[in-house]
Amino acid sequence: MNQKGMMLPKFNEILNHHRGDPEALIVVLQKTQEVFGYIPSETISPIAGALGVFPSQVQGVITFYSQFYTAKRGRNVVRVCRGTACHVRGGRGVLRVVQKTLNLQDGETATDYSFTLETVACLGACALSPVMVVNQTYYGKMNPKRIETILQKYK
Repeated sequence: MNQKGMMLPKFNEILNHHRGDPEALIVVLQKTQEVFGYIPSETISPIAGALGVFPSQVQGVITFYSQFYTAKRGRNVVRVCRGTACHVRGGRGVLRVVQKTLNLQDGETATDYSFTLETVACLGACALSPVMVVNQTYYGKMNPKRIETILQKYK
């Protein structure tokens, strides 16, 4: 059985828990993404059927909210702030070093799924700018040496 197949019991449990409740769509999508790491296309019809909505409604919510992903992402998600405070304090240089270190461009995932690189408008930590987040850990006052040291811990 492949990895997705091993996750199906958990996915079915989510659907059964929210069956017939169309207002639970966002919660079901969030939980589905927690299980698979993204929302596989083959889960859209079962979600729609369980909640009693059209597949197009499920797809519409997925594409409307940036929190949902339809492609597999890296084990480590690196976010680099491109907000004003970070930009003024060298955020563009942080992004260049991250791109060079990971050999990725914005929005790309490494072929071995070790990293995904994203830029974001603001991380809400302006006093620490320039800021980078790896998974849920914030790193502030970034410089090239710190970036390389931090990313090495995740390799």
